Amino acid sequence: MTTQNSDRIRVVRVAAGGTGGGGGDHSTRLAWRVAAPLAALAALFVLWQLSVELGGVKPTTLPSPTRVFESGWEARDQIVEAASATLQITLLGLLVAMAAAVLVASVLSFVAPLRQTVLPLLIAAQSVPIIVLAPLFIIWFGFEAGPKIVLVGIVSMLPLTISILQGLLSADPDAAALMRSMGASRWRIFLSLRVPTALPGAITGLRIMTSFIVVAAIFSEYVGARSGLGIFMQTQKNLYRTDLVFAAVFVSIAIGLTLFALTYLLEWLLLPWERRRKAAQR
Repeated sequence: MTTQNSDRIRVVRVAAGGTGGGGGDHSTRLAWRVAAPLAALAALFVLWQLSVELGGVKPTTLPSPTRVFESGWEARDQIVEAASATLQITLLGLLVAMAAAVLVASVLSFVAPLRQTVLPLLIAAQSVPIIVLAPLFIIWFGFEAGPKIVLVGIVSMLPLTISILQGLLSADPDAAALMRSMGASRWRIFLSLRVPTALPGAITGLRIMTSFIVVAAIFSEYVGARSGLGIFMQTQKNLYRTDLVFAAVFVSIAIGLTLFALTYLLEWLLLPWERRRKAAQR
């Protein structure tokens, strides 16, 4: 009977256009997820190029994509130097934000009164624009990279903090009670139950954070930095080199997309049970 049922399932899958193992469907979906945004991006560049050429737009107002890429390649040494400075601030700020978010969320998960007091203050702090905080940090701590790294970490940590905190608090209470009945300490329950439960939410919070942390790093450079993509764009804007401004924008987008993509690699490494669950659903 089991063999007959398996044969029937295969027949139904084939009739529906699938395969017995589902690998073809998965490959098709993956290829579509990659091809669709690339096709949209290519169409956008073609439309942009035609609009500039046929509309007679001045290069100082809106340069064509080809001009942007050519000018960017000619100024690649300057752009690489500026991008390296911004990337350093971004990565170190990301590490500061991750460490602060893990520490704050862990402490708040243990102390409910502190959670009710500190969390509103964190949300209020995130409401202050970085362009307001940056000059204050320069006045207080100087023009070195350290204040900018701390600033980027502070303004970026809230999504990750809330995601981790919600994950820690959403652990199964029955499982926690069972572990306590077996003599597990609060620390053991935290490490063995709450942390694994919080990891999927933490990856989501990290993904959100990577989508704007590069912007935070660039904004931090506008007040007092000696180099970076923000300084480069500001300089080229004053020289009416709109093509190089666009080139720097594309580089910053590439950095953000790379960080965003790396969160999926991190998820693959840290959450093997999620890989098995998703594979079983296909």
